[in-house]
Amino acid sequence: MADRYYNDFSLLNVWDSTGVFFVIRHKENIKFTTIKERDLPENKHPHLLKDEIIELTGTGSKKKYPKRLRRVALWDEKNGQVIEVITNNMTWCANTITELYKSRWNIEIFFRDIKQLLHIKSFIGTSENAVMIQIWTALITILILKYLKALAKYKWYLSNLVAFLRINLFVKIELQKWLDEPFLKKEKPPDIYKQGVLFDFS
Repeated sequence: MADRYYNDFSLLNVWDSTGVFFVIRHKENIKFTTIKERDLPENKHPHLLKDEIIELTGTGSKKKYPKRLRRVALWDEKNGQVIEVITNNMTWCANTITELYKSRWNIEIFFRDIKQLLHIKSFIGTSENAVMIQIWTALITILILKYLKALAKYKWYLSNLVAFLRINLFVKIELQKWLDEPFLKKEKPPDIYKQGVLFDFS
């Protein structure tokens, strides 16, 4: 999957040659001709508008990607717009193709959270091992945080959860209880204290 304005057909051709499937947003200025219209499923996935096989006709784009592509269009009810994507996958059903592209947004949010919440903006080490350690550590950390957020009864914002965990990092707390009721007032200790006898003169 790639960003909506990503149409590097030379690179896409390389990916296709190595057996990599891609799904990208169909830009309005892409010139193409329809080779074949594929049948849409009956009484299923009514949001699907079109499924067709195309060839690029633009001088530059056709030279960079001379093979056939698949163009799928659907109606996005949530945002009130038509989404059109192109892919080199000819076997998956049209709905799978569109759902795959829509899932791209969740992936972008995931990596945005890593950069913003964990402050991963530069690598501490430059060797391959050092870079991989930092990437895997960040992935494990963000997955644990998202798991805690899903586990909690309190409706946490992920950014707030991270901030509160930093504050309470060295505080002894019952994690599940704290996740569910982070602002629950602690019970006051009893007013009467019984102090042990320090010196026994009996």
